[in-house]
Amino acid sequence: MSIKKQYLKTRPICKTTFRLSTEEARNAKHVSIVGEFNNWNKTANPMKPLKDGGFVATLDLETGREYQFRYCFDRIAWGNDPGADTYLYSSYGNCENSMIRI
Repeated sequence: MSIKKQYLKTRPICKTTFRLSTEEARNAKHVSIVGEFNNWNKTANPMKPLKDGGFVATLDLETGREYQFRYCFDRIAWGNDPGADTYLYSSYGNCENSMIRI
């Protein structure tokens, strides 16, 4: 999993690209990125499937913020990004969420 941050010079936005490799995609047919930036809506940000079996999504995120997020695989399984800036405990689901600083 990799996260690429591209800060815009003209606006307080960071184009943030989230990429999952084939192995990281867990043979999923559908993957969404779900987090504070979309009110934890599983259908708001589906990731684009790649020919090699991986997935990618680019989001415009406001700078100067931190966002918790997770990946949702086939609408049932959840996973974190090992490339996240840190992890925060979530009492919802008794798990940790990935966190990114923009």
